[in-house]
Amino acid sequence: MRWISTLSNNFDLPTAVDEATQDIVDALNGNTPDLVVAFVSEHHRSEYQTLPPLVRSRLGDTTLIGCSAGGVIAACHESESEPAVALTAAVLPGADLAPFWLDRSLMPYSGAPTSIWEQALGVTTAADPAFILMGDPFSFDTEQLLPVLDRMFPASPKVGGLASGAERAGDVALFLNDQTYRSGMVGLALSGSVTMSTIVAQGCRPIGDPLFVTGLDGTTLTGLDGQPPVVALRKVLSGLSPQDQELAGHSLLAGIAMGPAQQPYARGDFVIRNITALDTDSGRLKISAHLRENTIIQFHLRDAKTSTEELEDLLRAYRRNVNQATPVGGLLFSCLGRGRHLYGVEGHDSGLFHDLLGDIPLSGFFGNGEIGPVHGETFLHGYTSAFGLFAPNDRPGSVRREARTRSE
Repeated sequence: MRWISTLSNNFDLPTAVDEATQDIVDALNGNTPDLVVAFVSEHHRSEYQTLPPLVRSRLGDTTLIGCSAGGVIAACHESESEPAVALTAAVLPGADLAPFWLDRSLMPYSGAPTSIWEQALGVTTAADPAFILMGDPFSFDTEQLLPVLDRMFPASPKVGGLASGAERAGDVALFLNDQTYRSGMVGLALSGSVTMSTIVAQGCRPIGDPLFVTGLDGTTLTGLDGQPPVVALRKVLSGLSPQDQELAGHSLLAGIAMGPAQQPYARGDFVIRNITALDTDSGRLKISAHLRENTIIQFHLRDAKTSTEELEDLLRAYRRNVNQATPVGGLLFSCLGRGRHLYGVEGHDSGLFHDLLGDIPLSGFFGNGEIGPVHGETFLHGYTSAFGLFAPNDRPGSVRREARTRSE
């Protein structure tokens, strides 16, 4: 099994593809890769549809999947504001690849029989696949699909992101083999001799104590620990340092606890969601999540230092896991709000990855949302970096594992 990650920043798309594919041809001695993952920056928008045939004319009849993006990642470089084409080529002996495209109008309904979904995805539940997913944020409801996939493929890790670099429907591109789609979702189910593990870094730290949801009106919180949510929040904020109180003015979020109740909670035990409204008169809070009474939430803060520390902890925990198969390649789906915008420097997350895990070929893009699991349940995240790490799976019946998403 081999992975090669290449990048070209040429302003001319055909030339950029020539440069990126030539590096792959040289590395593979002219052999055809089984899989190519392609990400192209918005600077090449007028020529998106030419990318798949250009790549496959150079690399052969390979499975190709990818999308357009506001910024791309490859070859130890994060291109956030310049023309870029990132290609990953993988040789996957013994792997089964099932590419698919889903469109809202053609997708089976959520309660459709498993056989209907297997036909739409091109893979059976018995194959125990890993999924790579890339969706259009304007036309496709990714959050509606993910619970369906989790229900039918509960042991299958899922990772991906939403295409970016556009402000309206029809401007993003989703690539699948020779086709360029302007809506829906493209995906790939991998099974057989390849295994995928995940790392999901949400970049937040908890503040205050965990609180029980004791009152709800739809998605609006009316009670936390038996008191108005704003009152509970003020108590949390009053115990913070002046620096954290200032940070809470623009980087306050809510974490929803996953899994069974426990003490203490730590980073990675929560799915992070935005606080979308705060009513000081009624004391209510609105959170962008579906909640139930007795759900446990905890307020969180996000900043560059916290995001760095969390990602370092997760990568070190992954490296310490002696049962974790050694990856030969990886994909990174990162938020447009990370990168230089958050850290003030280029190449932060991919740089940490290479510093702590070594010279593993890595490519990816900055998207409008990131897909990855938390405690075995798959979510669409924001301000997150979700990694998919790929390794040979030579042991019959071996189980794909989700990397821990908390500091150990």
